[in-house]
Amino acid sequence: MLIHEDRLFPADPSARKVAKALYAHVRNLPLISPHGHTQASWFAGNEPFPDPSTLFVQPDHYVFRMLYSQGVPMDDMGIGQPKIKDPRKVWRIFASHYYLFRGTPTRIWLDFAFQELFGLTERLSEKTADLYFDTIAEKLNTPEFLPRALFERFNLEVLTTTDSPLDPLLHHQAIRESGWKGRILPTFRPDPVVDPEFPNFAASIAKLGEIEGEDTASWNGYLKALRKARARFKALGCTATDHGHPTAQTADLPASEAATLYSKVLAGKADAQQQELFRAQMLTEMAQMSMEDGFVMQIHPGSVRNHNRKLYERYGRDMGADIPRPTNYVDALRPLLDRFGNETGLTIILFMLDESTISRELAPLAGHYPCLRLGPPWWFHDSPEGMMRFREQATETAGFYNTVGFNDDTRAFLSIPARHDLARRVDCAFLGRLVAEHRLEEDEAFEVAHDLAYGLPKKAYRL
Repeated sequence: MLIHEDRLFPADPSARKVAKALYAHVRNLPLISPHGHTQASWFAGNEPFPDPSTLFVQPDHYVFRMLYSQGVPMDDMGIGQPKIKDPRKVWRIFASHYYLFRGTPTRIWLDFAFQELFGLTERLSEKTADLYFDTIAEKLNTPEFLPRALFERFNLEVLTTTDSPLDPLLHHQAIRESGWKGRILPTFRPDPVVDPEFPNFAASIAKLGEIEGEDTASWNGYLKALRKARARFKALGCTATDHGHPTAQTADLPASEAATLYSKVLAGKADAQQQELFRAQMLTEMAQMSMEDGFVMQIHPGSVRNHNRKLYERYGRDMGADIPRPTNYVDALRPLLDRFGNETGLTIILFMLDESTISRELAPLAGHYPCLRLGPPWWFHDSPEGMMRFREQATETAGFYNTVGFNDDTRAFLSIPARHDLARRVDCAFLGRLVAEHRLEEDEAFEVAHDLAYGLPKKAYRL
């Protein structure tokens, strides 16, 4: 077997016994996946996934960034190619470097998929590369491995995509019109039209105006266009927005100052400080809009994106060259919280890449302001150690119920059940330890385990 049945449970026998019982209670609960980057087109068309490399290697920056770090060229992995020219060759490269993932969460996710979905029990290596490729490729061409069938097999109750305001959402509309009952919902990600550093920023805002029938050359027309875009998303089931800003900075400018700043940004005359101020103002504007339409707001700052300039220029965004940096929340969020922090009808979910802020800033903030909740360990901390550190640092101040359970944040569709399984095991391990140390009664631990796995994400994202 590639994975052990007792993986990630405590070594202490008494804590392990409780953890296993808790896990048995939650392991088969439906999956709530309210924050991810899979494609609605997969479920609209319901066509077979092309090949193992296109499914496992090309879309997953966790995979190709590790290989690139060891000198494997991006072109050799099919990155940046609309269609991989030689998928078997790419797979052999991946297999021959599989040892690089020892001790990483990626290894846990991949081994879970290989064993649980494809029945493979011998470790992936250069020697077994073709066995893996042929086994996976054969199964991908069966009805049981079509995207909709996998959605149902994974016991997914709801899956959200992440979409630009410029997206016409035709695939989401097609899913609805098809009569299929799977819940695939869009998430509103306005970064291309609120972050002046995005390529073609002014052109994107003009396009937004065309789509929504508003004059986005003016501040008021721009805000009206964003409200209309949100309403269009809401009509297709959207419940949340998502904001990937460099920092958590917010601002609350008078309307006249905001309009002047917008004109300068739109004309391309804003310096770096003014661009940051504009992003900060737009987080507050988005919070105001969430007060109106009920969308949950997600803020995940702290990444220096596209750090590798040569890769960015050659392949574009999101090529695995994003690096965490220190993040301030206490001062940065204050303008927004001064205005909306005490609103019980608003939910703002904060994510972190700077772990030093969890116990010092984030847990105290979420443990006080009614509108704040803590998102799960994300990206570089989506790991057994990261999850356990999060529970240890956040629970003492924010408790369990100012967090939102787990979300998988993945582009790799087949990793979804593996990631949720890992999170459930770690949470059960943490709860098992609390019970074994007589810090929590066992019946309470069963309730918390259920809430973390299912109840909290469903409630937080209004699903």
